[in-house]
Amino acid sequence: MGRVQKAAKNIFFGYISNFMILILGFWQRDVFIRVLGETLLGVNTLYADILSVLSLAELGVGTALNYSLYKPVANRDYAKIKSYMRLYKKAYLTIACVIAVIGLAVSPFLPLLIKPESRSGIAVRELVIYYLIFLFNTVSTYFVAYKYSLVNAEQKDYIQTNITTITKIVTVCFQIIVLNITRSFFLYLLTHAVIELLQKIAVSIYLNRLYPYLRERNVEKLTKEETDVVVTKSKALMFHKIGDVARLQTDSIIITYFIDVASVGFVGNYNYIITYGANFINLIFNSVISGLGNLVATESKEKQYSIFKVYRFFACWLYGFAAVGFWLLLTPLVAGLWLDESWKLGQAVLSLILIDFYFKGGRVVLLNYKIAAGVFEQDRYLSIIQGGVNLVISIIGAKYIGLAGVYIGTVISGVMANLIRPVIIYRDCFSRSAWAYFKDSLKYICTILGILLILIPVKNFLLVRVNLFTFLLTAGIITIVYNLIFMCFFRKTEEFAYLLSVVGRKFRRKNG
Repeated sequence: MGRVQKAAKNIFFGYISNFMILILGFWQRDVFIRVLGETLLGVNTLYADILSVLSLAELGVGTALNYSLYKPVANRDYAKIKSYMRLYKKAYLTIACVIAVIGLAVSPFLPLLIKPESRSGIAVRELVIYYLIFLFNTVSTYFVAYKYSLVNAEQKDYIQTNITTITKIVTVCFQIIVLNITRSFFLYLLTHAVIELLQKIAVSIYLNRLYPYLRERNVEKLTKEETDVVVTKSKALMFHKIGDVARLQTDSIIITYFIDVASVGFVGNYNYIITYGANFINLIFNSVISGLGNLVATESKEKQYSIFKVYRFFACWLYGFAAVGFWLLLTPLVAGLWLDESWKLGQAVLSLILIDFYFKGGRVVLLNYKIAAGVFEQDRYLSIIQGGVNLVISIIGAKYIGLAGVYIGTVISGVMANLIRPVIIYRDCFSRSAWAYFKDSLKYICTILGILLILIPVKNFLLVRVNLFTFLLTAGIITIVYNLIFMCFFRKTEEFAYLLSVVGRKFRRKNG
């Protein structure tokens, strides 16, 4: 099975998974809000982000080792695979212990973060217990997560996707039953923890059977050179990880401290939908990382460059479509169809979130190619600078502007990577100037903004009253108009022609 076929299989199962998880998540979130309210929703979101910060202990070890697996997997070098997997296992068990220790050390400081006036009567003891359940879920993940690296290196991402989907279905159903019967946040979290633990045990047994050679005791030690490569790349990725956490996982903490914890859940409703929209798109791009790794290992720079341009063009198309659709339809969905006007987010805040969302699409492309090509060291300090810029601007913005100020910092710090990383990748991977990248970026942005200006009056005319019919009608028209205009503008490009040829080949294969 070739790279395209494997990627297509991963994308197919990924879409089924994301669609089911999105629907289940809506149902779960709706019941949560109606039973437990906005404060506990904020606590739930806050703790998830705190544990993401603690996961900083992973420091890019997984990414570096995944990169190291591409070549032995392609060559079916099982001895070398066993060696890397043994190293991976030791690293992740150490990481689990580090996160557990740091997580326990953080717990006494939770009352300082969530101020008494924003707790809505929740006792400090309860806040700590809830947090410890989150901590247990995070730590236990590392005891099985390393085994997925081999699955993903073989471009079998669908295995992890299907396991995640089944677990989510079971978890949501049981959690909703528990919520409706007990109205207890503690039992809601405990249900999730128990199901996740059983899943991890079952997955560990399944992957041991799928790769029986990983249980063999005759494992050769990696050479010093091979270990040094992993260490060097892990050190570079450490800076990326620290910066990314400071930029992406601290907004809810800043909002909780400077505004209130309820606002975290408030913004979280919008971010929940945006995140799953991004997940649908990222499935396409993340599913081909291992394929890109194989491309880099086996093809010329010219071939790599031509595929990268297609990869990037398709990302701008889809992320632009999603950003336009969210800008026009997200508020009618959240504060019209789903909840009421009291949950409405200001358009300025939403615009900032979606500007970052669109530019994040460009960063996903750049990051995925960096991972596939193993280009980690060259911009290792950039993420640190981004994280610092985000923290400073977001804290000042939250204090003097409010919610919008937090996201001004997010946007400014994010765009820095959109300006610097293309220069590095074009220089080191393609031996080219990045001028063409920025010229294309300007064309894409202008086209997307032009389409948005055309669609604003259409949305205002059709959504005078928000109901399911007018919402779906508007969504359908936005989909048709956006994609038709975008295709008309770029129909003569090499990138569009390549995508069209891929679709044509698949159509002929199905009908031939």
